Amino acid sequence: MENSDKPPSSQGWLGRLAARLSPTPENREQLEQVLQKSHESHIIDSDALQIMAGALRVGDQRAQDILVPRAQMRCLGLGAALDEVLALITESGHSRFPVFGDGLDDLRGILLAKDLIAPLAAAETKPDLAALLRPATVISPSKRLGELLKEFRERRYHMAVVIDKYGSVTGLVTIEDILEEIVGDIEDETDEQEADSIQLMPGTPARYQIEAQTAIGEFNQYFQANLQEGEYDTLGGLVMGLLGHLPAVGETVDIDGFRLAVLEADNRRIIRLAVTRQHPEPASDPDQK
Repeated sequence: MENSDKPPSSQGWLGRLAARLSPTPENREQLEQVLQKSHESHIIDSDALQIMAGALRVGDQRAQDILVPRAQMRCLGLGAALDEVLALITESGHSRFPVFGDGLDDLRGILLAKDLIAPLAAAETKPDLAALLRPATVISPSKRLGELLKEFRERRYHMAVVIDKYGSVTGLVTIEDILEEIVGDIEDETDEQEADSIQLMPGTPARYQIEAQTAIGEFNQYFQANLQEGEYDTLGGLVMGLLGHLPAVGETVDIDGFRLAVLEADNRRIIRLAVTRQHPEPASDPDQK
């Protein structure tokens, strides 16, 4: 039988870290320095350092800092046809959808995909979408993420819709969004590895694929273009702003001699774009002087 009074020979990384907290850090900067030194001394590894730093960061953040903006929300209208609903579920791979009545400020509830699939699988009559809705959790933009994460866990819901003081929907936050702030991006089997920033597409001398997060300034430098940044910093943000919604794969927009087509998108953002020069410069004649 083990002697329960025997002190452990090693307290693990948590105990070693606690030993370093003497004197106790008096502010955030000192605590971050302790964590960094603990990593450099191999008391905690890189993953633990990232999680601790992420937890500290979340403590300072609010819903407005990480929400999925209104224009990028994947949602349903209360009168949507069944085929439309199923198509969105299949295409997005998401499991929860805000449902609206007369416009995006008329929030009616949240549809869980499993609540719709179950009656369909049972070969029942066409489901009544309104009857399947669950109450929506509504929060203010200033809601602290630490408090929201605690509520997600205790009340067992996974999505909250952010509504400002005027009653307008500004976006949504999911439990995954908060966890990604702590541990980094969480990818599943449907996520694909992003391509290099700008790549020439094979067999197409004037067509490129480009990450949607590419800065407009970088795009201008690469293509010697003059796209105006305005209120948008990235190419994906510019496309979304011009279209006024989160576009589906295949949607295009023409601007300043370029056609931008959505190659890949998920339920929150554009991921990759195809860029085509609408008026490619003619190839120079090597014999021409």
